[in-house]
Amino acid sequence: MTAALLATITVFVLGLLVGFEVISKVPQSLHTPLMSGANAIHGVIVVGVMVIAASCDSVLGRILLFIAAVFAAMNVVGGYVVTDRMLEMFRAKRGGGS
Repeated sequence: MTAALLATITVFVLGLLVGFEVISKVPQSLHTPLMSGANAIHGVIVVGVMVIAASCDSVLGRILLFIAAVFAAMNVVGGYVVTDRMLEMFRAKRGGGS
């Protein structure tokens, strides 16, 4: 195992631990806005897929890029759907009859 790989794995594990610790301290009422915002921010991944796609030459690379693009797009759309559902709770109800 090279030093660079060990450093990368160490940063990844530390990121997981810090992320878990931060998220576990968030009050339950703030989970929805936090997660919907995080999912929307992940749109950067879509941009990353496009940048990498410009230099991809292999078939396997293009397949992996397609899978990454699909997952990134699902994540972004899911973030907006959750945000819309969250905002729906705060809209005034119309009517009020029977």
